[in-house]
Amino acid sequence: MSSLKTLSIFSFLFAALHFPSVHAATFDITNKCPYTVWAAAKPGGGRQLNNGETWTISADPGTTQARIWARTNCQFDGAGRGNCQTGDCNGLLACQGYGSPPNTLAEYAIGQFANQDFIDISNIDGFNVPMEFSSASAGCTRVIKCTADIVGQCPNELKVLGGCNGPCPVFKTDEYCCNSGTCGPTTFSKYFKERCPDAYSYPKDDPTSLFTCPSAHEPSSY
Repeated sequence: MSSLKTLSIFSFLFAALHFPSVHAATFDITNKCPYTVWAAAKPGGGRQLNNGETWTISADPGTTQARIWARTNCQFDGAGRGNCQTGDCNGLLACQGYGSPPNTLAEYAIGQFANQDFIDISNIDGFNVPMEFSSASAGCTRVIKCTADIVGQCPNELKVLGGCNGPCPVFKTDEYCCNSGTCGPTTFSKYFKERCPDAYSYPKDDPTSLFTCPSAHEPSSY
């Protein structure tokens, strides 16, 4: 656990900049892992990040359903086409859509109800790289993370090369995917939650996993 926290975190620093009529946000995406990852964002695209490198992206006011994630063991040609072992987005270096499971997700929405920003980490699509997501906004210094050895201890039913799948992508049933909107925690979701209490473990895991960051206020659990 301690080695993961100090060496292998894919880190996001979120800075919200508030102006009278504009609410802009920037994200500094840093690879603190001892190996190369290919960062991805929707919106934003993607790029290769070697250890210690940072990629900065921005989000427009009103951005919703946005994601940032890491891809691993990728190969791309000069035209930016190829594939990744985990988190692949239709074979493109500059992602235009979401990544394929398993991938640890950072999710956000900017300038929503009551001028709040929403941030979370999700394991619903599984786990591939340890992640930390923090805010640098004034009065809003929440740090959320998922840095446990989820891949090493992954249940056999969810194991894949390079990651640990979420149960929904594997079984595709309402019990795990919550298509009816009435699902609850399962044995598999509890596996993720016990190791990463800050992160979403199933679709209705809002109370302990979704965090708000209002301007000039501490973020709170939603």
